[in-house]
Amino acid sequence: MRIAEVAQQFDITPDTLRYYERIGLLPRIKRTASGVRDYSEADCGRIEFIKCMRGANVSIEALQEYMRLLDLGDTTIAERKAILEEQRSIAQARIAEMQAGLDRLNHKIENYSNMLEAEKRFS
Repeated sequence: MRIAEVAQQFDITPDTLRYYERIGLLPRIKRTASGVRDYSEADCGRIEFIKCMRGANVSIEALQEYMRLLDLGDTTIAERKAILEEQRSIAQARIAEMQAGLDRLNHKIENYSNMLEAEKRFS
């Protein structure tokens, strides 16, 4: 699959795909005889995983380490699990912060709604 097709499939730019390859998140992508990148099904699976992890705000650095360990094989399962557990903790903390902010917004909106309702009753 060519870079434009992969970019469209995963809704990311070709530049992002090249960047992922350059920093080691993707292995060197095989090329056709004319030098055009030719993404395999395995490459696409890896891109899908990367996109999912980035959507969860997993850092590039954590992903780089995870992918490096993944490429080393099953002897690194415990280390990969530890990375994912650490990233989960970070995500849970972010969610808690966002929930607190959302709760505050809802409280303020409810107060203003009550104030506007009271104003209507006394007008």
